[in-house]
Amino acid sequence: MTKHEQILQYIEELPIGEKISVRQIARALSVSEGTAYRAIKDAETRGMVSAIERVGTIRIEQKKKENIEKLTFAEVVNIVDGQVLGGRNGLHKTLNKFVIGAMQLEAMMRYTGPGNLLIVGNRVKAHELALQAGAAVLITGGFEAGEDLRKLADDLELPVISTSYDTFTVAAMINRAIYDQLIKKEIVLVGDILTSVEASVFLKLGDTVGDWLEKNQETSHSRFPVVDEHLKVFGIVTAKDIMGSGREVLIDKIMTRHPLTVTLKTSVASAAHMMIWEGIELLPVTDEQNRLQGIVSRQDVLKAMQMAQRQPQAAETLDDTIAKQLIMPEDQQAGGVYEFEVTPQMTNQLGTISYGVFTTIVTEAANRALRAHKRGDLVVENITIYFLKPVQMESKLTVFPKVLEIGRKFGKIDVEVYNAGILAGKVMMMCQLIDR
Repeated sequence: MTKHEQILQYIEELPIGEKISVRQIARALSVSEGTAYRAIKDAETRGMVSAIERVGTIRIEQKKKENIEKLTFAEVVNIVDGQVLGGRNGLHKTLNKFVIGAMQLEAMMRYTGPGNLLIVGNRVKAHELALQAGAAVLITGGFEAGEDLRKLADDLELPVISTSYDTFTVAAMINRAIYDQLIKKEIVLVGDILTSVEASVFLKLGDTVGDWLEKNQETSHSRFPVVDEHLKVFGIVTAKDIMGSGREVLIDKIMTRHPLTVTLKTSVASAAHMMIWEGIELLPVTDEQNRLQGIVSRQDVLKAMQMAQRQPQAAETLDDTIAKQLIMPEDQQAGGVYEFEVTPQMTNQLGTISYGVFTTIVTEAANRALRAHKRGDLVVENITIYFLKPVQMESKLTVFPKVLEIGRKFGKIDVEVYNAGILAGKVMMMCQLIDR
C-alpha cells in the first residue's frame, strides 16, 4: 500500500467531525507535509473531508448519490463565506431544510426543528430557541453572537454561523447550491456503471498470446487491459493486435501502449464521446495513480445513456431550458422550422445573445433535424459559424436546420438563424451519430 493510500485509509477511519491538519497527518504517519497535503486534497475531492476557512479541515460523512442534494453545515459555511461562532463539532451534520426567520417568534418556532437551519438577523431569542429545538443558526447581516449562545451551541454541537450577506441573498445562495447538487445527481458517472476490477478480466505484462486466447475462449471478449503486479495500466490488447502472432509472443510486445482511460468521476456522456471519436469499444477505469478500478464497454455506456434519457429530470441545466424554449410553430409541423425567444439570462454583458446559447440553439435544432431522418443522438465533431450578427434580448429568432448529407454514422447539417426576417447567423455542422 502506498503512503497516499495509507493516509486515505487513516482519514476514512477517523470519527465523523474530527478535525485534521497537514502537520498532524504528517506527524502521525511519518510522511512529508507535501504527501499529506496531496492526500487531504484527494480526500476532499472524494467527499470525505471539508475545508472551512478559519476553522480547518474536518472529517464529514460521505454522501450517497441519492442524497447528494443535501448539504452539510460545513458546506453552508463555504457557500455563504461565513464565520463559525460556535458549535464547530456539529459542522459535519446534514442540513435537511432551511427556515427563513421573517415572521413572529412563535410562528417561526413552529417551522423550526431538528436538522433545520434557521436563517435570521439579529434576533437573539430566536437563535436560542432554534438551538434548543435542534436546529443550527445562520445569522445574517454580519451580527455576532453572545457568549451564552456560543456556549449553548458548543454544548448542543449545533453550529452558529455568521455571514455579512442579507437573509434574501443567503437563501438564494443556498438554493442555488442545492439546485446544482440536484443537477449533479442526474449526471450518470462511469463509477455508477463500471464492471469492478474484481469482476473484470485483464492480462499481466508477463502474459502471452496463449493467455489471451484462453481468456478469449472463457469470456468471448477480445479486448483486455494489460496491467503490472500493482494493477497499473500499461496497455490494452485486442484481437487485431494478436493477429499473426504465435502463442509464445509476450503481450507487452504487441499491445497498444498508453491507452485512453477514464476515472470513476468521468461522465458517461464524455466516455461515449471518447469511444465514438476514437472508434474504441472498451475503456479501462483508473484512479489517480493509474491503477485499474474496472472497465467500461461501449455497450455499458450506451445502455446507461438510454436509461438516463428515460428518467424524469429533477433539475434543469441551461441546455434543458434552451431546448424547451426552441419550439416548432403549429403551422410549420412539416417544415422543420423552429422559433426561439432570447430571454435576458441568455445574453452577455452587452445585452446580446451569448455565443454559448447560440451554439446550443443551433446544435439542438440540428439534433432534431437528424432525428427526423434517423433515431439517435449526435456528437458534434466540427462546428463552423461563418456568419453571426448581434441579437438583442427579447428578440424572436427563426431557426432553419437543413440536413445536407446523412450516413450510417455521419451527418452534415446547415443551420440558418433569422431575426425579424434578416439573416442573423449561419452555421455548418459535421456530426457523428450515436445509435440508440
